[in-house]
Amino acid sequence: MRKQYLFRIALACLAATTMGTTGAIAATSATRTSPDETARTEAAVIAVDEHWLEAELSGDSAWLDAMLLPEYRSVGTDGAVHPKSAIMAHAAKNRGSDEERRKVEAWIKAHPSGKAVVIHGDTAILSFYDPTKGAASDVRSSDIFVYVDGRWHALYSQHSGPGKS
Repeated sequence: MRKQYLFRIALACLAATTMGTTGAIAATSATRTSPDETARTEAAVIAVDEHWLEAELSGDSAWLDAMLLPEYRSVGTDGAVHPKSAIMAHAAKNRGSDEERRKVEAWIKAHPSGKAVVIHGDTAILSFYDPTKGAASDVRSSDIFVYVDGRWHALYSQHSGPGKS
């Protein structure tokens, strides 16, 4: 189960790949201008997903509770289903520790990913893919968001894992 969380967290935010390290997320979040997370745009969906990773790594349970819909489910590479409560519990364990952040940083470095967003009405699908294969040929993971009450909320995640090279 721990492996599933690491995979979910690593794929949840790929901003770290463009910044070099996940440690840079916390260091730069206060100084960089983030897209408006309430906008109905691709950039907003990606920003919410980046915030999601940071919330899990820092243990920001209040933000996660508001962003994850009550029905949220994450299906891991092994088919195991993890409800919202499991994600919340995992985040709470990360509070005050950088152990998980270091693991995620190493995972992201070893598995660079691209991301693609499709928005249709009040639904957005954020997919993560192998950048050497492209979004049309490879999907490692997808998060489904629903726009409710002026914000994007996660409803479902499905993970297939990085492909064999």
